[in-house]
Amino acid sequence: RAALLAGVDTLARAVATTLGPKGRNVLIESSFGSPKITKDGVTVAKAVSLKDKFENLGARLLQDVASKTNDVAGDGTTTATVLARAIFSDTVKNVAAGCNPMDLRRGIQAAVDSVVEYLHKHKRDITTSAEIAQVATISANGDHHIGQMIANAMEKVGKEGVITVKEGKTMQDELEVTEGMRFDRGFVSPYFITDTKAQKVEFENPLILLSEKKISAVQDIIPALEISTQTRRPLVIIAEDIDGEALAVCILNKLRGQLQVAAVKAPGFGDNRKSILGDIGVLTKGTVFTDELDIKLEKATIDMLGSTGSMTITKEDTIILNGEGSKDAIAQR
Repeated sequence: RAALLAGVDTLARAVATTLGPKGRNVLIESSFGSPKITKDGVTVAKAVSLKDKFENLGARLLQDVASKTNDVAGDGTTTATVLARAIFSDTVKNVAAGCNPMDLRRGIQAAVDSVVEYLHKHKRDITTSAEIAQVATISANGDHHIGQMIANAMEKVGKEGVITVKEGKTMQDELEVTEGMRFDRGFVSPYFITDTKAQKVEFENPLILLSEKKISAVQDIIPALEISTQTRRPLVIIAEDIDGEALAVCILNKLRGQLQVAAVKAPGFGDNRKSILGDIGVLTKGTVFTDELDIKLEKATIDMLGSTGSMTITKEDTIILNGEGSKDAIAQR
């Protein structure tokens, strides 16, 4: 326990320096290239690795806290780390003093429920562009220009819109609004990842194979794979599920570098899934292979595959931008 606590303290001290609007930057050594300067709690947490096995286990506990907070909320990772350290530290002290661990756990959970209820009761929703800019400016380390750009972006795409940040090719900051969609399904296998640092798949100008049914047989996807190879364009397979030989062939081709491919489970269930696949088909000008369609997957042609400007796939969701479907068809849908 002492070693675990030491690891927790070591990581928490490094992360805590970044807390709040007056938090300090942390310099992270890189094995290649220049060192990284950051004020992001989860980035600092992920960079910590300790020599002692048990101390490192303690550090990894807090790394998980920071990562999960980042995945769910997208912010507050430093605060979560500091709170986790305090909870763990006091828990160790109470257990050492003879307190029953299960009673402690129930007490902590009751306290969490009480705090969450209090926060829900006293929260204040931001409603104006100026308030959004204030919050964004704090997250951008006090950069008012970036804060205002994010506020403008949210005003354009709405509350449910998706905002992505990328390095530009010019000296100026630019805001670009593109048509697309997002759904809550990620890649089937981490072997499809193209950006290991960000843990995501990024494709430019990919082809999309849409199927309402589960794909297991390799012959079902061979035509689409051949089209992908011939056109030198990535292929994304969106189906009810993909497993067996079909999944194995996709992973093998990706690992060998023979083609860029990824598989995603179709979102929704039953009629809802069919409707969402139809939406994707209209957006990307692709054919959805269904029971009603008297064409099998092994007869797929390039005209039946959807096409889009770019796709980003994470463990949790998929974003499709600049689909090649007609604007009139998309508007009617």
